[in-house]
Amino acid sequence: MIPRLSRRGPATAAGPAPDAFDRRLIAPMVLGSVLNPINSSMIAVALVPIGIAFGAPPSQTVWLVSALYLATAVGQPVIGRLVDMYGPRRLYLAGTGLVGVAGLLGALAPTLGTLIAARVLLGFGTSAAYPAAMQLTRSEAERTGQDSPAGVLTALAVAAQTVAVVGPTLGGILIGLDGWRAVFTVNVPLAAACLVLGARRLPRTRRPAGDRPGVDPPGMVLFAVTLIALMLFLMNPGAERWYLPVLSAVAAVAFVARELRVPDPFVDVRVLGGNLPLIATYLRQFLGYTTSYAYLYGFTLWLEEGRGLTTSTAGLVLLPLSASALAVSTLTGRREAVRSKLVVGSLVQITGCAALLLVGSGSALWVLLLTGAVMGVPQGLIGLANQTALYRQAEPARIASAAGLLRTFMYLGALAASAADAAFFPRRADTPGLHDLAVFMLCGSVLLLVASLTDRSLSTLTPRDTRDTRTTRTTRKV
Repeated sequence: MIPRLSRRGPATAAGPAPDAFDRRLIAPMVLGSVLNPINSSMIAVALVPIGIAFGAPPSQTVWLVSALYLATAVGQPVIGRLVDMYGPRRLYLAGTGLVGVAGLLGALAPTLGTLIAARVLLGFGTSAAYPAAMQLTRSEAERTGQDSPAGVLTALAVAAQTVAVVGPTLGGILIGLDGWRAVFTVNVPLAAACLVLGARRLPRTRRPAGDRPGVDPPGMVLFAVTLIALMLFLMNPGAERWYLPVLSAVAAVAFVARELRVPDPFVDVRVLGGNLPLIATYLRQFLGYTTSYAYLYGFTLWLEEGRGLTTSTAGLVLLPLSASALAVSTLTGRREAVRSKLVVGSLVQITGCAALLLVGSGSALWVLLLTGAVMGVPQGLIGLANQTALYRQAEPARIASAAGLLRTFMYLGALAASAADAAFFPRRADTPGLHDLAVFMLCGSVLLLVASLTDRSLSTLTPRDTRDTRTTRTTRKV
């Protein structure tokens, strides 16, 4: 059951209009949701100065990236479940407060280990806002009876994409002004702004007396072990690390067995297993972001090592990728059209991957720019389509935890992409390796197209009648 949210009044300055989305919620929702992508992207330009400061090689500083991925992939669904149970306000405030603490810890960190711990805290802290935003969107639809969240969902997607694009630039500016510690310190004012906005604008949760759902800590621990073991293997796959996928499989079996027995599971595997369209959405999220991140990481490496561009020039070559992704998201965001976006995005992604097979060390700069612009189109379509599909497919009472799992599959795609880049560029990012990577990406894109074309449920996605849902829930309580 979704926690009931108390409101202070009708369509006045003291409260939202009864039949319109409460626009006061948008600022804390968007600001909180960008904390994760901005911390994911800013660190890219800080790894070298951090390594110099602590005398650490890249094999150690890379944990600053991996630590946040691991913490976020586990934290998003776990905290999302708590949002479903206790409402968005408490978890939003606790999470953004933790971001501020992590920022201070990183700014004062005396060792690389402490800095990695700060990144773990950042991962968990930034895991609260996106599930909270999805739950707030659902609760507003129930309050108003107007289930048309395309504009809000687009704002969340575009904000995250924009911040991911400007993150490295912002990080470079901060480092130039006050050194690498500034990329951690900046989280303090951002967290403070989230706390103020959240405390003033997020609705309080009101639960019926005696309604105390279980938290299921053993289920959460088994889920975490399953995911961490799998992700550690994907980060550095090899025959000598065979025990990690085995541990992941054993923990997964134990997790499913427990969740089937307990009355209030962390993940309701019965409902999830019966919701094949939602499982298909998670699969599409994984496939889409595996290709997206493989291109982002691999193509960038090739631009510098295979094409011989400087770091700054390689960054400029990637600008059309970001620009087209943002433009497509903005232009198509208000129309749900989930199936069309997935099919078109898959086809354009296939085209872009095929174009990479024709790219070489002597390719003209305009060819590289055009390739990036083409690959940006699916980035603007696929992520937004999957987010909208999840909103329609997930059980309303578990919308936040379902949204957290969507982010988990995105990060699994990122780690799979990193493993692919390492496999195809064992020594340096040369052109043959890029072509092999393009074939890998092409196969994933074809699978994404097949998964989109064969999923008939996508053509039947429609807004829920939230007024009927609200009435039914009230009737059951009576």
